[in-house]
Amino acid sequence: MHKPRKEMIAETRAKLIAAARHAFGTTGYADASMDDFTASAGLTRGALYHHFGDKKGLLQAVIAEIDGEMAARVNEVASKAPTRWQHFVDECTTYIEMALEPEIQRIMFRDGPAVLGDPAQWPNANACVASMADHLATLQEEGMVVASLDPETAARLINGASSQASQRIANSKNPEATSKKVVAAFKQLLEGLLKKPGSEPS
Repeated sequence: MHKPRKEMIAETRAKLIAAARHAFGTTGYADASMDDFTASAGLTRGALYHHFGDKKGLLQAVIAEIDGEMAARVNEVASKAPTRWQHFVDECTTYIEMALEPEIQRIMFRDGPAVLGDPAQWPNANACVASMADHLATLQEEGMVVASLDPETAARLINGASSQASQRIANSKNPEATSKKVVAAFKQLLEGLLKKPGSEPS
């Protein structure tokens, strides 16, 4: 029995993404051969062009897959936080600390920005900013974050800072040491959002 066309398309895309992800994660985007990873997937260059347009389109698909996995992991860690504020901090710092992982480091924070440009312009960025802005607005309502802060503006600034922080770790000669410095500095920046007792009229 033949598989439905939609299922076959999904399988072909999944094979190409898996093969490309392995190649990009081990040899890097620039050195990854399209012929090698299409062959390892048992497919042709024609299939790659048909489904993704080109190597750059395939990188975007790989990044989308990894980004989804990262988001799930961030949510899992943050969900264990005892307070909403700690949940917010854990979301941000967990994302940054993932820049220590070789595959994420190379694909998301080195090759991704080099090939696709500013991560703030990537398709997933708006959803991330919206989620962050919602968190900040809720924290404002609970009296934790300064009331005069515009949640969307703050979310965009924090999103940009976390992206830069992750790239700094990924491109460092000593990622472990850099990560500790970066996370400490980032937490200090976030602390500046907190409402100080008596700083604003009730």
